[in-house]
Amino acid sequence: EVQLVESGGGLVQTGGSLRLSCVVSGFALDDYAIGWFRQAPGKEREGVSTITPSDGSTYYADSVKGRFTISIRKNTVYLQMNSLRPEDTAVYYCAASEESPILLLRRRVSPDYWGQGTQVTVSS
Repeated sequence: EVQLVESGGGLVQTGGSLRLSCVVSGFALDDYAIGWFRQAPGKEREGVSTITPSDGSTYYADSVKGRFTISIRKNTVYLQMNSLRPEDTAVYYCAASEESPILLLRRRVSPDYWGQGTQVTVSS
């Protein structure tokens, strides 16, 4: 059974940090791109960052470059979020796709699998 289970969300003040985790099981990581996405109330879901486990390549949305870092260790994908802003408030999801990590980030392709999401709230 394929599972992507996110954790690590919470409430943090502006300028604070959080680290999200996504534990993946049920498929071979090296065959997929893994990404973090977010959806704020009333907005479309957007790509935040993607990683290719097979070679460690990483990609970021312009809005988070220099503040967020995606990484992977064994079967867990992390999103380290620093210098958080109120506009980062959203439900964060991880997802997996056999397609290009760049197309995945830009939402040009639909993921094969989604996690259930974890809420991140940044207070001003």
